[in-house]
Amino acid sequence: MDWNLPKKDGHEILKEVKGNSNLKSIPVIILTTSSAEKDIHRAYDLHANAYIVKPVDFDDFMEVIGSIEYFWLEAVTLPSKKDQKLD
Repeated sequence: MDWNLPKKDGHEILKEVKGNSNLKSIPVIILTTSSAEKDIHRAYDLHANAYIVKPVDFDDFMEVIGSIEYFWLEAVTLPSKKDQKLD
């Protein structure tokens, strides 16, 4: 998710997702151009699972996307939908 979204900023969306008992276990990765310490701290304070500054170079960007895809879709073990506790 990007911090700079057109209608509602990423901070608001992250706060809503992590505040919703049905959605809070969904991993959220902030992928943004901001490297500001205040944004990084705010993301983790709102329970983002990762904060990544978008590389400017296209090849570097694609490498980062590949790393994210590998980590979240292949390397980690996430709970299955049927095992999730719904409040």
